[in-house]
Amino acid sequence: MAESYEVRVPLLNPNEPEARLASLAAAEGQRVERGQVLCTLETTKSTVDLEAQEGGFVAGLTAKVGALLRAGTVLCWIAPDRGWRAPAAGSPVAEASHAGLPDGLRITDPALALARRLSLDLGALPMGRLVTEADVRRLAPANADLEARLPHGPFSDRAILIYGAGGHGKSVLELIRAEGRFDSLGFVDDGITPGSRVMDGIVLGGEEVLAVLHERGLRHAANAVGGIGDVGSRVAVFERLAQAGLDCPALVHPSAVVEGSARLADGVQVFAQAYVGSQAEIGFGAIINTAAVISHDCRLGACANVSPGGLLAGGVDLGERVLVGMGATLNLQVRVGAGARIGNSAVVKQDVPAGGVVRAGAVWPSA
Repeated sequence: MAESYEVRVPLLNPNEPEARLASLAAAEGQRVERGQVLCTLETTKSTVDLEAQEGGFVAGLTAKVGALLRAGTVLCWIAPDRGWRAPAAGSPVAEASHAGLPDGLRITDPALALARRLSLDLGALPMGRLVTEADVRRLAPANADLEARLPHGPFSDRAILIYGAGGHGKSVLELIRAEGRFDSLGFVDDGITPGSRVMDGIVLGGEEVLAVLHERGLRHAANAVGGIGDVGSRVAVFERLAQAGLDCPALVHPSAVVEGSARLADGVQVFAQAYVGSQAEIGFGAIINTAAVISHDCRLGACANVSPGGLLAGGVDLGERVLVGMGATLNLQVRVGAGARIGNSAVVKQDVPAGGVVRAGAVWPSA
């Protein structure tokens, strides 16, 4: 090995942009061989060992066990000698190694994605300093192609826009059609080229189209960013939609059962075959996925997410932004603090503190 190379966090699940660093098998300055395990990464749906692609010395390893690492993040470098020093975060080496970019262009990943989506000439961007997403927006022709590619209003009160065109976006499109109250106008997605087809829906553009569509009479939107592993991304979408003047109605699949005394806040999504019991209270933006059971008197905080097959016994209380994995079981009267994560098939018998993690298949508490 003659040169150093980056070890980046892979995208393990398209619906989870972050993975938890479950364990480290290497340390700063350690010699590793090709194929040697460096660490173990964990999402709600999988556990993966990350291996060295070439032998060398570990450099620039600062992440701690338990940290949430976003896909694409540099975990460390593998260097040719122990004395090699990793470039500091924010240096030109760390920021501008994208293939095919003009010489001297330093640009963040979000800014590059936006520039390409808007078909900007990358050579016209400023050289010699870090170009941000805000820079790209300032340099882009104002609403250059929006008039041509966006549907014209006025829209009826049945029109609804779906923000997010990934796997959850497809499910939301099916949910909207099954419920029958709204007509999908199309998708908004900041990472997909406008005009792309998702199922039989069209991607209209990114965040920049919201204000234009609102001016043309659009009033409703559905947040289809699931936020598994990064619930902040789902919260951010709700904020963008609110700033654009769009409301997010609750959506309930006709095959789901929601008892008459249950209360659903705006933005809630209840998918096929799910059950919501008597006097349950479901907070803003919560997701109750396919075949999940929310028993009587349960309370779900804002943007809580119960994955397919999750089972909540009576009186369970989930704080804001809690994630319950597939097939997990929560016993009677259990309280789960804000931001906690319950892994797939886990069994929770007692309260879980805010920010706590119950690993997939585990019984909580363990003793």
